[in-house]
Amino acid sequence: MSPQSHGSSKKQDGPSLAVNPFYGAANPAAGMSEAPPRYRLPERPLAPETAYQLVHDELMLDGNARLNLATFVTTWMEPQAGALMAECRDKNMIDKDEYPMTAELERRCVGMLADLWHAPDPRSAVGCSTTGSSEACMLAGMALKHRWARRNADRYPSREARPNLVMGVNVQVCWEKFCTYWEVEARQVPMEGNRFHLDPVAAAELCDENTIGVVGILGSTFDGSYEPIADLCVALDNLCEWTGLDIPVHVDGASGAMVAPFLDPDLVWDFRLPRVASINTSGHKYGLVYPGVGWALWRDQAALPEELVFRVNYLGGDMPTFALNFSRPGAQVAAQYYTFLRLGREGYRDVQQATRDVARGLAKRVESLGDFQLLTRGDDLPVFTFTTTPEVTAYDVFDVSRRLRERGWLVPAYTFPPHRQDLAVCRVVCRNGFSTDLADLLHDDLVRLLPELRRQPRPMVDDRQAETAFHHSEHR
Repeated sequence: MSPQSHGSSKKQDGPSLAVNPFYGAANPAAGMSEAPPRYRLPERPLAPETAYQLVHDELMLDGNARLNLATFVTTWMEPQAGALMAECRDKNMIDKDEYPMTAELERRCVGMLADLWHAPDPRSAVGCSTTGSSEACMLAGMALKHRWARRNADRYPSREARPNLVMGVNVQVCWEKFCTYWEVEARQVPMEGNRFHLDPVAAAELCDENTIGVVGILGSTFDGSYEPIADLCVALDNLCEWTGLDIPVHVDGASGAMVAPFLDPDLVWDFRLPRVASINTSGHKYGLVYPGVGWALWRDQAALPEELVFRVNYLGGDMPTFALNFSRPGAQVAAQYYTFLRLGREGYRDVQQATRDVARGLAKRVESLGDFQLLTRGDDLPVFTFTTTPEVTAYDVFDVSRRLRERGWLVPAYTFPPHRQDLAVCRVVCRNGFSTDLADLLHDDLVRLLPELRRQPRPMVDDRQAETAFHHSEHR
């Protein structure tokens, strides 16, 4: 197809994509031979080499994933894991009878996580893989609502019985989506002073007979800190003793549920607490698997209402399924099982400890520069946040983010939610693959930028929303 073909369509589509003549079959000296449109299907096929090169070249404008310190998502795996995923990418997870071993690997991963999170009987724990923590949270929320509705069947649905879910204002946006999609009132505990996540007593005070559950976050996306899950359960135990309200807890462990078991084994946050009904995590975060895979687990069959479970025949037996998505590749589940086998407990402990060490070390060096004040230091998740000290007036964290991006680093800057919208921070997420050497390079670039930032007459970023690409929905 020549650039002159379909002239009227070209006006609608805008400029055509330009192709290097070397990519096509034409004589390289003869000029362009292909110019496929951008926003409609081309009339004729392209050679596979040409199509590949077109897409490849445009994707070079994306940021470097290894330098993306905004995302929690895994950006590096071993070549063997990549090969295994390639072998399984054509397998549909929903076809459990056609791919029984993929289903079996999913079952084994659920059992491993149930054991890791101290389920009373890992063999009877119920769970499933998902496309990520957002889907897992939706499933957990649905289970909470159905359990509450079953207990309140004599008055729900009615105008007086509107279900609500209690959470901190720092929750990931998927919880707000859940409340909107499933008609649940979101009751949020605000931030106060230097407390950047849920307060257990304040959460209990928001509960009533219509509360379906309370969400605790093991690893807040705003600052990387763990919420006090055990204290939350104590507050709800006290509430139950005083009022008779028996309210379950869901732990959103999108990141922390794959960190705390290895680095903080004495921290009690999981199924050891009888009030914890369900837990989710993202296998594609600190589970160390490429996106997208998540996991949702319930402590036992009683925690997951039977009406939400669909059953298929699997190897002559009964295979329960519970998911929002239908077709999805089995590659990520196979990669998760590979990683569990590859690392084991000791390997996960070593990898996560190395990541925490990088976070702590880099945080200390950033603080030593004198211009920055740390909010968190990588002591919970391998994540730290910092803001400028009160003495710094020439620039702010949005300037820091903007200037680091010029060097290829994606370091988000953002403001906190109510009641701490006055606080703006930069956040650095350290993951496996972000080595000490890369941390040194980030520190060196920051040192080089500081003299220029200090010479500014004032902070230069006026439109903060436009300047930072970070949103608290990016990591699920």
